[in-house]
Amino acid sequence: MSLICAKKISFSYGNTPILNDVSFSIGKGELVSILGPNGCGKTTLLKIILGLYLPQSGQMSLNNIDLTHIERKRLAKEIAYVPQVHSASFAYSVKDVAMMGRMPHKRFFSLFSDDDERITLNALKKIGILHLKDKPYTQISGGERQLTLIARAMAQGARIFILDEPLNGLDYGNQLKLLEQLHELCSEGYTFIKSTHFPDHAFWVSDHVIMLKNGAVHADGPPEDVITQKSLYELYDAKVQVLPYAKNFRICIPGKIYSRLCEDWSPMDQPPQHGSQLPPC
Repeated sequence: MSLICAKKISFSYGNTPILNDVSFSIGKGELVSILGPNGCGKTTLLKIILGLYLPQSGQMSLNNIDLTHIERKRLAKEIAYVPQVHSASFAYSVKDVAMMGRMPHKRFFSLFSDDDERITLNALKKIGILHLKDKPYTQISGGERQLTLIARAMAQGARIFILDEPLNGLDYGNQLKLLEQLHELCSEGYTFIKSTHFPDHAFWVSDHVIMLKNGAVHADGPPEDVITQKSLYELYDAKVQVLPYAKNFRICIPGKIYSRLCEDWSPMDQPPQHGSQLPPC
């Protein structure tokens, strides 16, 4: 059964169409990457999944229930938004930032309980940053901030996470740590839907890729089926070689770099361990 299902979703800002007849389904425990050029409707689609925008036509449903029929507070306990890394104005501790995820469970002016603290600390432990709980949020790395925001979403009680370009601004090491953490959490039944500009990252960790072009679904399916030389050219107007490396795994190499590699490579060269030789140019 589908966890999230979009049926012929269309949306416009005034007279400007953004999404047109977008349909797809997402299962529990999937890590979904949404690929597409700037302005194709990725962020708008994420906001519709969050229930922040209502589609002008079509239906977005959660567990076969139309999002418009789900109370906002209940929806906030099911789906959480994890923003891009940002600069905080106040030096809240990591634990305090994560505990803000408990707000949908509180009444106005009510204090956090021992149970709220226990749930928050468990979220920090699960995400692997419990040792940072007393550090100021303003003094940790960008990757650690992103993990803190995911812990906040987990403390919220959500099992579905929406991430809008979560790797933007992170250095390479923090990108890898975050992707590995997302993959591990998916194995525990959490669902992640993220927009990205990096098809390689989709190959590394994603189960499912949705390509958007001009507000419509251009391709939808497993990354090894969806991310091809042809689809990347159609999506980004970029020549990219997509090469097999292992079962159900591919690597992307820009066309001109690939041509240079072909010029420099000879059959006498040793291919990378567990890899394959470059195909004929």
